Amino acid sequence: MGTGFDRDAEEFTRGARAIVVLPDQGGASRDADARLEETAGLAAAIGIEVVDRVPLRVRTPRPATLIGGGQVEALHEKVETLGITLAVFDAALSPVQQRNLETGLGCKVIDRTGLILEIFGERARTAEGRLQVELAHLDYQSSRLVRSWTHLERQRGGFGFLGGPGETQIEADRRMIRDRMARLRRELDQVSRTRTLHRDRRQRAPWPIVALVGYTNAGKSTLFNRLTGAGVMAENLLFATLDPTLRQVSLPGIDKAILSDTVGFVSELPTQLVAAFKATLEEVVSADLLIHVRDIAHPDSEAQRADVEAVLEEIGVDPATPRLEAWNKLDALDDEQAASLREDAAGRVDVVALSALTGEGVDQLIDVAARRLTAGHRRYTLSLDPADGAAAAWLHQHGEVVDHWIDEGGAHYDVRLAPEDFNRFSGRLD
Repeated sequence: MGTGFDRDAEEFTRGARAIVVLPDQGGASRDADARLEETAGLAAAIGIEVVDRVPLRVRTPRPATLIGGGQVEALHEKVETLGITLAVFDAALSPVQQRNLETGLGCKVIDRTGLILEIFGERARTAEGRLQVELAHLDYQSSRLVRSWTHLERQRGGFGFLGGPGETQIEADRRMIRDRMARLRRELDQVSRTRTLHRDRRQRAPWPIVALVGYTNAGKSTLFNRLTGAGVMAENLLFATLDPTLRQVSLPGIDKAILSDTVGFVSELPTQLVAAFKATLEEVVSADLLIHVRDIAHPDSEAQRADVEAVLEEIGVDPATPRLEAWNKLDALDDEQAASLREDAAGRVDVVALSALTGEGVDQLIDVAARRLTAGHRRYTLSLDPADGAAAAWLHQHGEVVDHWIDEGGAHYDVRLAPEDFNRFSGRLD
């Protein structure tokens, strides 16, 4: 595979030498260095070599280029000096700004949304994931056909399947994109219906769903593997997981639960991706418990938490859905910091401090999650025929058997059950 920027193909490839530019327009809640580090990490996730990082103060955004003319010239000098083939802007660029910056800098320009879409396009493994990414990418590109593709402005003749007399190539391409997006949406609607049927089947079982959510690279997949023994890809890499993974787990008092590992969120997650991944994220919306995995060692951990909560609200998660915070990566802190966080977490019922990598605190997380899921359970004493093994097995599967004894009156079970499960069990005996 080649490297660098092929201007005719309008694409960049692995090995491109890049500069990361952060236009700081003020009012940001994030540390500039941490933001630059994150964007460089996003670029590295698809093999781009970041050779420089530049924060720029933007007092008045320019409609044509976002940044000032002098800043464009200074960046152009860096591009020439360092042999840069790609400029990654940690901002949302309009199509006109992107085109003008490419002209001014003499290299390919991509904004934050475009970069994230490139990562998702490379990482999607399932057919569903590829459909979602293609839909998001087409939605993004549909407004960018005006970039430096001036050859698309030529007019088409009135022959062939596409275009009538006077229709320009760019109009034909836009229509092709709209048609393709419509087909993708129909296919994803079918995926959503199938997923809904599967979810309805699980709910009738009924098995609670526990969804791991969090900022990208917070350690969700490492924790998922620790809890389930699964071999989900878990690397120190942004967006290591794109396609949802479901596994069965056992929790105290709950014979069977479904644990879901989901795509990581990120600040300013492109709206195209939120819409495209709606079917995948429905597992989060319908979850009985959300475990918000946080990289507690990250300098922007609080800002990342706010970003995750914003995405959860955007996709329609009920604010009343029970939640736990897993303060992950204690192993990345020094002893004093880790001890302080353990003390802070110990005083809260909705937080567990842990290290998914070493296993510290994971057992406590399991216990707390089980308590949250069974919070509505009540304690019942039930008497059975000692020979009714099926009923006894049902109690063990759907509840927590606290005590069990046998006397002349039969087999007795002191058990915690959800009220609806108690009613179902009582129906078995009627």
